[in-house]
Amino acid sequence: MKKIRNKLLIGLAVLAIVIQFIPGYENKSSQEPHNSISGVYEIPPNVKGILRRSCYDCHSDNTRYPWYMHIQPVRYLLDRHVRHGKEDLNFDEFGTYSERKRRNKLRAIGNSLTEGSMPLSSYLLVHRSARMSRQDTTAVLSWIRKVNTVNKD
Repeated sequence: MKKIRNKLLIGLAVLAIVIQFIPGYENKSSQEPHNSISGVYEIPPNVKGILRRSCYDCHSDNTRYPWYMHIQPVRYLLDRHVRHGKEDLNFDEFGTYSERKRRNKLRAIGNSLTEGSMPLSSYLLVHRSARMSRQDTTAVLSWIRKVNTVNKD
């Protein structure tokens, strides 16, 4: 029994070392985004700062990676999370969306903020700086209402 346990522990240790060599997805763009949301809408500096701090790591082409991103399987989970976030909304590709899709995305952002479902609580556990105060939420929601009012068909 002891030999089996030792072999199992050695096998797990080897597996833990081997998976460290699995390459990760690097969400870093060297180019200035030409289709970013700020090219479509005028964004007040305070709102732009809130979006960058609380949303852009998962919803843009440039993620600020924490130190632990080099450790598998955490890296895999982080990569997957960023890919899914960008599939749903990418602030750096916002200019490629149709006007209708833009309004829908802004409405969805507003709903997520109102419900408190974004930023994700799992993300906030480690990224405390991404927390949004009531003032932050109010500022973003006010900006969304203003944009949607101005750009109605």
